[in-house]
Amino acid sequence: MTRRISLTQYLIEQQRQHGHIPQELRLLIEVVARACKRIAISVTKGALGEVLGTAGSENVQGEIQKKLDIIANEVLIEANEWGGHLAAMASEEMEGIYLVPNRFPKGEYLLMFDPLDGSSNIDVNVSIGTIFSVLKKAEGSKGVSEDDFLQPGKQQVAAGYCVYGPQTTLVLTFGAGVAMFTLDREQGSFVLTQEGVKIPEDTKEFAINMSNMRHWDAPVKRYIDECLAGEEGPRGKNFNMRWIASMVADVHRILTRGGVFMYPWDRREPNKAGKLRLMYEANPMAFLVEQAGGAATNARQRIMDLTPTQLHERVAVVLGSKNEVERVTAYHLDSAQ
Repeated sequence: MTRRISLTQYLIEQQRQHGHIPQELRLLIEVVARACKRIAISVTKGALGEVLGTAGSENVQGEIQKKLDIIANEVLIEANEWGGHLAAMASEEMEGIYLVPNRFPKGEYLLMFDPLDGSSNIDVNVSIGTIFSVLKKAEGSKGVSEDDFLQPGKQQVAAGYCVYGPQTTLVLTFGAGVAMFTLDREQGSFVLTQEGVKIPEDTKEFAINMSNMRHWDAPVKRYIDECLAGEEGPRGKNFNMRWIASMVADVHRILTRGGVFMYPWDRREPNKAGKLRLMYEANPMAFLVEQAGGAATNARQRIMDLTPTQLHERVAVVLGSKNEVERVTAYHLDSAQ
């Protein structure tokens, strides 16, 4: 019988064998996992828990909040086991940072999260998820300010997401590969189900919101037109389109079987670099995808090289199978010459 390794066992073994997961970081990730289990319970209850529908409020981006958006955000904020390893948090749903009330003022980690990605899918029972990213506070700095969070994604020490679907799956990276854990609902614990996740370099699947086609820039149109041309076109192969409108679900599919995900800049809001949030969505997903052998760019440069200038900065995103991401990026760079 295959040995079943819990998340805690896995983290302890990684800490002992490789030393790249400090104890404080391990404890932090365990708390995030417990919070995700609580969110999963609320998601599973659906209408029975009276958590569906809108909350009648807007988040900092002016988007209508769902009831579950607020519940998930509160679960992560109010987790009472944070201890001394976490200094502050930032959420897509909040305007500013949240300083952790702490008896131990030596917390060195910063947690950022999108508490419930894919909110438009909540009421129709389609997969949604939680995305998170961990940074280290600058050594020697006293207190925490918003500037402490404005670090490029390449400085992340951990990132992951939890997808709430037919199974509840937690996906993690600490910069040494990607591991997946499935929630055993009977035991109430996450169990390791896959290590060394790899994204194929080539793919025949792309994910993009085709309803925005008329707003796209020329390089995006060029790439999608070539995919749609199929075997008779310049690519010489047929492509399938997949679009769930939940970044967690779309990225999970890519980590599982390959593909390319695109949320490009478009002309509807020309002054914004993109739709997705750099720090809460793009950076953690880019970290995971790169650790699985894929690539992630803003259609011109590596996402994790970007230095954010504000907490809720937006960015264009192209990520997934390496050769397709490089092709889309090359089309954009060629058009700029």
